[in-house]
Amino acid sequence: MQDAVLAMLAKEPSHGYLLRERLRRALGPLGESMNAGQVYVTLTRLEKAGLVASERAEGLPERPDRKVYALTPAGQRRVAAWLSEVSWPKPNLAEFHLKLAAAAAGRLADPVELVDAQRRELMRRLGEAQRAMLAEPDGSTAGLLLEGVALRLQADLRWLEACERVWSKVVDESEDA
Repeated sequence: MQDAVLAMLAKEPSHGYLLRERLRRALGPLGESMNAGQVYVTLTRLEKAGLVASERAEGLPERPDRKVYALTPAGQRRVAAWLSEVSWPKPNLAEFHLKLAAAAAGRLADPVELVDAQRRELMRRLGEAQRAMLAEPDGSTAGLLLEGVALRLQADLRWLEACERVWSKVVDESEDA
């Protein structure tokens, strides 16, 4: 969650309510259960870590003053590192989805290139798992675990194919606009 919030701030400084709405929109139905306080707790932690800075912005007559958060140089470096990271064996699909959405929204990176980098890492790991499976005797429990790893990687690769199809269209549409 922290990295997604930082990446959303890479586009422009924002207050917590707007960040929460961007995250909810990016997650679609999965974002409906997002706790409103989660974004504010995350922002407080990021500020304590020196990754964001805040300042008070004057509110409208019907709204109180709000804190507006912006990335610090350390926050910008962390966003860049997060965008270049490929995470497996435990990819979090929602986090990866937010990475793609934030990269596209902030024009931080090409989402299709991020999908491709993730695919290369999964293909490398699938090859390792398949080679290890071949080295195991038939019926071994280690072979069963390796088969599970290979099946999970194959499923993740299929999902990345779907990501590439959708994000390729999104990128093409934004270039045409």
